[in-house]
Amino acid sequence: MWKICGVLIAWALLLMLHVRAQTQNRQTFTCGGNITRESGVIGSQGYPGVYPPNTKCVWRITVPEGKVVVLSFRFLDLESDNLCRYDYVDVYSGYANGQRLGRFCGTFRPGALVSTNNKMLIQMVSDANTAGSGFLAVYSAANPNERGDQYCGGRLMKPSGTFKTPNWPEKDYPAGVTCSWHIVAPKNQIIEVKFEKFDVERDNYCRYDYVAIFNGGEINDAKRIGKYCGDSPPAPVFSEGNQLFIQFLSDLSLTADGFIGHYKFRPKKFPSTTVPPTTTAPPTTRPIRKNTHKTCLITGTVITAVTRGGSMYATISITNVYKEGNLAIQQAGKTMSTKIVVLCKKCPYIRRGLNYIFMGQADEEGRGMIAPHHFIMAFKAKNQRVFNMLKNKRC
Repeated sequence: MWKICGVLIAWALLLMLHVRAQTQNRQTFTCGGNITRESGVIGSQGYPGVYPPNTKCVWRITVPEGKVVVLSFRFLDLESDNLCRYDYVDVYSGYANGQRLGRFCGTFRPGALVSTNNKMLIQMVSDANTAGSGFLAVYSAANPNERGDQYCGGRLMKPSGTFKTPNWPEKDYPAGVTCSWHIVAPKNQIIEVKFEKFDVERDNYCRYDYVAIFNGGEINDAKRIGKYCGDSPPAPVFSEGNQLFIQFLSDLSLTADGFIGHYKFRPKKFPSTTVPPTTTAPPTTRPIRKNTHKTCLITGTVITAVTRGGSMYATISITNVYKEGNLAIQQAGKTMSTKIVVLCKKCPYIRRGLNYIFMGQADEEGRGMIAPHHFIMAFKAKNQRVFNMLKNKRC
């Protein structure tokens, strides 16, 4: 009996020592820091535990000169919001005044992010309400462009070349990505850019997915040549000097086919036909889906739904529009979407992936508003005939 007890106690002690050793070996993640190793792991404060509220943590990564930083998220779990307004991770190429490579929240993990130089800045911000375990990411130093098509963006210095969205042409570009191309020509030359194919989620003001082109080597609104979306290729663009910066950004909702563009260097005396600065989508024959009367009725599938302050904010992939009103509808290819707010706590709860009928009005910005005197109900195919009859009736 005593022998058995002795063996059990010995095993228990060994187990305690093993657990203690594992705990001591586990990496502890703190809030920010300056990192100079060529590769490593970065995690939010306290990961894998819940990250603390009301924090702002900044990590500055520096790798050897001549290299770029490649960052890949292995885990991401922050409070979800369509615009990442509350808890989010920002990634920048460079430090002060660097261009932002992307803002991320929720559980969507972007593809690899690559800086244009040997520095990268990561900033995580949380508000008073936390909602996850934060993030875990790995980084490494790499030679520029050595990773081929595994990421988008980079520094382009050859006399001619091609740039394109991720997944082109096999499938749509992913949601939540930012690609930055920095094109550099010799000092006595300028750069011409032409888009061969172009299909980016359409919006009147290109607020969601867009391509922005800047004179110079960084994002500077004063030097912006244009901001483009929709399904019509922009006119050819010519730089004023020997550098152009092209940024592509997609939000966390709808995507589209994407684009492929080509650039080449030109002698500086080549006549410039740069298009004037613009912030709207290029002309298209597709009608802008916006009218002046009240919104009545649509059916669609819930893509995202976030509850905040007693209201629910949702993005809807539209199946059919019966009474459009002044609802702002984004269109990418054959796909339509809109954003709505369910204003009341007692209104029916909506869930991602399910189909619903929405009846409501739109605010001045064209966002759908569902108030207590409106309604939401599950959509069933057998109701289709009744809704078709409503198209010709006034609200």
